[in-house]
Amino acid sequence: MAVLAVFSNKGGVGKTAAAVNLAYLAGLAGVRTLLCDLDSQCSATFYFNVTPELKGSARSFAKGGKAVLRSIQPTAYDNLDILPADISHRNLVLAFEELKHSKRRLAEVLEPLQERYALLVLDCPPTIGLLADNVLNAADRLLTPLVPTTLSFEAHRQLLAFAREDGHREGLILGFLSMVDRRKKLQRDLAAAAATQFPGMLAAAIPYTAHVERMGIAREPVPAFAPRSEAARAYQDLWTEVAAHLWPGRAAR
Repeated sequence: MAVLAVFSNKGGVGKTAAAVNLAYLAGLAGVRTLLCDLDSQCSATFYFNVTPELKGSARSFAKGGKAVLRSIQPTAYDNLDILPADISHRNLVLAFEELKHSKRRLAEVLEPLQERYALLVLDCPPTIGLLADNVLNAADRLLTPLVPTTLSFEAHRQLLAFAREDGHREGLILGFLSMVDRRKKLQRDLAAAAATQFPGMLAAAIPYTAHVERMGIAREPVPAFAPRSEAARAYQDLWTEVAAHLWPGRAAR
């Protein structure tokens, strides 16, 4: 089982949209996939028209076991299930702190799922600290959206520094450009500079487009309701690159 965490320590960068669209494309490619919503805002859960409800609470989730398995729900798409979030996830860090191996609790919670799924996609809330440590310890790759703005780039520098200071391996973090508005010169300039400023930058870039914003109305991934759109093609390109990192030598469909 591969674990892909879509993570940023900055909010509003297109993280949940990426997690939802990549999980959908993985399932479309025949990869048995579970999208795990870790954000108390429950946005990924909302996009798939699933009730935001856990069996138990964040404390039950942190302990793992049958409560997690019973919380999994199917989506409307083949090869794709979701482990929904609920509002109790706002207490997830506190729940981890109460248990042994607090920095590895998430990895232990997810381990039993490897018999059911080939890929886990984690949609993570914006944070730095214990939850970030858990995500970094659980993930095979951590995928971070960067909007081409100075504040987004500064936040990514902070994330890279955090990962280095905590001893996480090089190459774990992959970046990609998100919400790119090429009409703006500053965004074009920063987008061009991203690959030289940051390691692990992927070539795919998600445009700033109404199709991504319409996900909340359609409650579907972009490739499902607008398969020929620029955004759908961009997410497909991103999935192809990510899959090559998760399974070297295996082509993504």
